[in-house]
Amino acid sequence: MTPPTRAELISHLVRTGIAGHVDTSRQNNLRHYRRLVQKDPYHQFGLSFSHDWTFSEVLALMSKRCGVVGDEEYVWGIDTIDPDLTVDALEAVADRLALAAERRERVMFATGHPNKLQGTYRLWKDALAAQGCPVLTAAAGYTYEVTTERPPNRRFVVWQDGVGIVTDGHLARHSHHPFAMRAILGDLADRGEPWPQLVIADHGFAGAAGEAGVPTLGFADCNDPALFLAEHEGKLLVTVPLDDGYLTEDYAPLRDYVLARAGLS
Repeated sequence: MTPPTRAELISHLVRTGIAGHVDTSRQNNLRHYRRLVQKDPYHQFGLSFSHDWTFSEVLALMSKRCGVVGDEEYVWGIDTIDPDLTVDALEAVADRLALAAERRERVMFATGHPNKLQGTYRLWKDALAAQGCPVLTAAAGYTYEVTTERPPNRRFVVWQDGVGIVTDGHLARHSHHPFAMRAILGDLADRGEPWPQLVIADHGFAGAAGEAGVPTLGFADCNDPALFLAEHEGKLLVTVPLDDGYLTEDYAPLRDYVLARAGLS
């Protein structure tokens, strides 16, 4: 399939709601920003920050980096992601994937959105593997307990087609937590094996990798400010703003655009 042009991709992002006017409500966004400011671990994604961010600072940064409405008086209704910012970040991702392919870097992919973003990550992984990049996995079977997500509360680290996810022992589960990535990096260290030279991830997988100093490309919705703050503070290379709740096939033009720009089609 011919990859989209930049203009075609922007049109697709707006038409689907991956960017532009998004389903994530303004009130949800503001509630999550406040919880991050209150240092709620569930919204910090395993990250620490250089100073105590205020609500106003978080909103201003999210307006600049993601494209949400910057007016503090706007508290209810539809919010926005700037599609130009999404594509700018995707182009930065593509350029970094091209560099990884050129250097044949060790790479790792993981997602807290296994039913949404895993397919996109898997195809990027396959493209890098075809260029000689070793794809790392570790800590398979590691388990931990959570109380912030619906039962069952036991989570297991699983690798599906080389992409890290967590399950409840049966089903793939959405996850914000950093515990899986911490265990993955710890397992590699315990075995005397090198860490990845590039992680492509979201939620706590990306946050924990960036906190550990691993070069990381992150993906985040407009109600998840932690990765944007981390990019601002230099802990992530890039954070791509997008609605992360769509079906796998809805991300196909985005996926193909990145592959084409990276020379990995």
